[in-house]
Amino acid sequence: MKVVIVGAGSVGRSIALELSRSDHEVIIIDHNPRAMRVSSVSDADWNLGDACEVPTLERAGVGEADVVVAATGDDKANLVVSLLSKSEFGVPRVIARINSPRNEWLFGESWGVDVAVSTPRIMTALVEDAVADGTLVPVMDFQRSGASLMQATLPEDAPVVGIPVSDVLLPPTIMLNAIVRDGAPLPADPDLTIEAGDQVLVLCAAGAEEDLDLARELFAQMGDDEDE
Repeated sequence: MKVVIVGAGSVGRSIALELSRSDHEVIIIDHNPRAMRVSSVSDADWNLGDACEVPTLERAGVGEADVVVAATGDDKANLVVSLLSKSEFGVPRVIARINSPRNEWLFGESWGVDVAVSTPRIMTALVEDAVADGTLVPVMDFQRSGASLMQATLPEDAPVVGIPVSDVLLPPTIMLNAIVRDGAPLPADPDLTIEAGDQVLVLCAAGAEEDLDLARELFAQMGDDEDE
């Protein structure tokens, strides 16, 4: 797979290094000469230039890329790179980094973004996951479908603890997708009994906000609603 990564900061280099180790063809673009740390990802093809300009993208071979990752620390630059990659070069998959939560609404199909990754949201989810109170925390949104992946870590007194997955009654817009137990991922088989401390992964359809209230009641700590 040929992947073009725009932004040679710590995020871009980390992605490039992992992909390179997996034997993918990696191209890195950055406009800052000081970011050209070629030895950090020696197998990548490094390009110095402004990725917000079409000639730079052409020189890097974006037209032949399978994936473009806009990973700079500037949301405006990531949006421009995404739009050019999709509209000018028809890149099949464009992934963009969101630096500021208030800009999330921009990162969609209208700007050529297939998948938006919000670093602040991921960090928030990790912090909230540290407390096992059953709170459903957004993990990521799927831009094309509008669906969302959410997760919760179950407290001992959550209503679903001790019952099999087949007995968990959720609206058709919400599906219990998988369970992580003791660090191991488990499929949500109907006969699997849910335990306290399980991390449940839930897939929610677009527009399922009202139905999420039921899921919250099933996964949350008993008595939370009364306390509020």
